[in-house]
Amino acid sequence: MKILSLLGLCSSLLTLGMNVPATFAQDYEADAEVETTNAICERVTEEDIASLFDRWNESLGTGNPENVVTNYAENAILLATVSNNPKLNTEDKIEYFERFLENKPIGTIDQRTIFIGCNTAVDSGLYTFTFNKTGEEVQARYSYTYTWDGSEWLIINHHSSKLPETES
Repeated sequence: MKILSLLGLCSSLLTLGMNVPATFAQDYEADAEVETTNAICERVTEEDIASLFDRWNESLGTGNPENVVTNYAENAILLATVSNNPKLNTEDKIEYFERFLENKPIGTIDQRTIFIGCNTAVDSGLYTFTFNKTGEEVQARYSYTYTWDGSEWLIINHHSSKLPETES
């Protein structure tokens, strides 16, 4: 699908008189063929992907930041709800979760959409965190992008941001 869209875009640009290297589309197509013919896609259902949030949420319940971080691929990025800085390595994620777990959070999915690809999946929507230490509730948007590493599904991109508007 990407290949056809890209080829169509290149054709359209050429028709409009724009200069697009002729080999670009050919190289892209050749690279894409190699990638797709070698890929073995892990079978997965929406329920399987939904359960990955449950696994992550249960790891929060352990109170151990190292347990939470085992859900993330080594090179994963965490754009956390209550931090201004991206967490790009294991140490940063552990440090973030040390503080986050102090309030004893538990997450509940309010609304979700799941997309499944070949060895990747995205779970995005809205969730609410209840902080058992304070009783505070925070509603947020989320997206988890997962990858199959050959033995398990891991988070490679986690974005969470507090909802900007309050309901009236």
